[in-house]
Amino acid sequence: MQRVTITIDDELMIELDRIIEARGYQNRSEAIRDLARAGIRQAADTLDQQRDCVAALVYVYDHSARQLSKRLADTFHDHHELSLASMHAHLDHDNCMEVTILRGKAHKVQHFAEHVIAERGVRHGRVVLVPTDVTGKPHQHGPDVSHPHSHSQRPIGKRSRRTG
Repeated sequence: MQRVTITIDDELMIELDRIIEARGYQNRSEAIRDLARAGIRQAADTLDQQRDCVAALVYVYDHSARQLSKRLADTFHDHHELSLASMHAHLDHDNCMEVTILRGKAHKVQHFAEHVIAERGVRHGRVVLVPTDVTGKPHQHGPDVSHPHSHSQRPIGKRSRRTG
């Protein structure tokens, strides 16, 4: 077994201690090992990395962290082809939440999301990838309106009608 020393901020340690108590772990090491295993399994379960996907990137950050807003804006501008839309919410005096819809190859979307989440000052983050088959076929939206953009070849999450 390897011994690893890590630094955890007070708020995260309080959350970890709550999990330890709720699940009945004998010590922090057992809890951290289980949480690490779960994270590794989740990371391994990601979809085929060469496949097209859409994703929701959700993160909470400290809006007063030095240059964080600028770094994030620069990151999104540098990868504008992945970002479709974002929503920003002020949670309290110190914290903001961003929800961004991404689209592209799974490995590029995943890498981009991990980069954003890893920025100093980002407190929590998660990305959910959804596989899709994207094409860029031009089509008509109405009279004399045609432009190329991506659409799924098959409906995502198509609901079936229940009878009875």
